Amino acid sequence: MNIEMIVTDLDGTLLRSDKSVSKYSLGIIEKCRKRGIPFVVATARPIRAVEIDLPFIKYDSAIFHNGAVVRVEGKRLNAFSIKEPKDLISQILKDYPDMKISVEIDDSMYANFDPSVIWKNVAYTFTDFSDITEKDADKILLSVSSIEEMKKYERYLSKDLYIQLSENTVGMIMNKKASKLNGIKSIAETYGISLKNVVAFGDDYNDIEMLQSCGIGVSVGNAIKEVKEIADYICENSDEDGIGKWLETHVV
Repeated sequence: MNIEMIVTDLDGTLLRSDKSVSKYSLGIIEKCRKRGIPFVVATARPIRAVEIDLPFIKYDSAIFHNGAVVRVEGKRLNAFSIKEPKDLISQILKDYPDMKISVEIDDSMYANFDPSVIWKNVAYTFTDFSDITEKDADKILLSVSSIEEMKKYERYLSKDLYIQLSENTVGMIMNKKASKLNGIKSIAETYGISLKNVVAFGDDYNDIEMLQSCGIGVSVGNAIKEVKEIADYICENSDEDGIGKWLETHVV
């Protein structure tokens, strides 16, 4: 098993239920990094929600906003945005005026509701979206609770956008080029590493593509069944140091 790069989702995968990571798992990850194996986080979180809330996680490169923003060794590599987000939001609100919507622009959140009901203690600016700037958005988030509900909004999307369910809580509208897999491809190419030598860990719908396409796809034990069904390995739950134990067995 020749593993040259490690990629992991954060929430529900590396992070425990209380959003922490054990000293044991952090120590195993650091041993991998010292062996010259890049450690990459791939998350739907914005940049600030990783850098501010999770400073204890040391990584070499990162994929934020589910792939809309990619950084290699601290430098921005790619950014795949949504053009004219105000128009799309206006179309949805015209038909669904009670829809709870938030949008990420320049690493800041704008919302027409209190998003702390979904994400605890999140900083945001309240808006009806009439005053948001003309800048491009990294992603638009709709409050939905199922794939069936999410699909109602596909008709509003232009051909360059897609929507994906996350944690049965939000539908993420993004540029089609923005995906964890595309971010992994960009980072691996920069390091000169083949995808077949990448191991990826995940738990949710937005992790399926990267687990299928990387050389080794590992599901945590608490993942949704769709992720477990396509994984090459199933490690222990995130609360039981699943990633750390798998890496200690197969890499360290």
